[in-house]
Amino acid sequence: HYLSDLGKTLYFLSLSSYQDDLPKILDSMELGTERIRDIVLSLRNFSRMDEAACKDINIHEGIEDTLLILEHRLKDSSEHPAIQVIKDYGSLPLVDCYAGQLNQVFMNILANAIDAFEELNSQHTYQEIQENPNKIVIRTSAIDEWIKVVISDNGPGIPEEVQRHIFNPFFTTKPIGKGTGIGLSISYQIITEKHNGTLECFSRSGQGTEFIIQIPRLKT
Repeated sequence: HYLSDLGKTLYFLSLSSYQDDLPKILDSMELGTERIRDIVLSLRNFSRMDEAACKDINIHEGIEDTLLILEHRLKDSSEHPAIQVIKDYGSLPLVDCYAGQLNQVFMNILANAIDAFEELNSQHTYQEIQENPNKIVIRTSAIDEWIKVVISDNGPGIPEEVQRHIFNPFFTTKPIGKGTGIGLSISYQIITEKHNGTLECFSRSGQGTEFIIQIPRLKT
């Protein structure tokens, strides 16, 4: 009987513990469900598979969707602190463009910045990176009939001899298995040919990289 009573006591103590934790577990499940929903929605908005034609879109929403998809690479890990993303958004009108393709440009540029940080961080300790944190700055503005998006980072920069080739098809400085080297080439085509805009890169070794995207507000 003693063992039976002890078992009952342990059972009710365990049950009481679960009851205390249950609200936290449910809150965590709800947060996880909302998180999955947001990511799925962002993936749908990012690709815009149902919007092949030009439409008036909100540039900032496209950038935010891209950042959400890349969030797992931006957040803090055991190897490095979180990459800081600083957003300086101007007041933009809706822009007549191919939303899915423009989002792909944002993705390629941001993913390349993260790749560069990861390579640089492998040479430094967590504390060293924390003292000089990785930063990505995104600025947007409207100038006359043009929309300007500037994406810059304080990464390792791109050597001058490499810059001359970054928009060439299949050019890459990454090792085998780390990419095909067509991301920036496709991005250049999307901006210049599909949107009649410009895509420029300015960088110096050790001083970061800046990409400037300019597209007309109304597609011609």
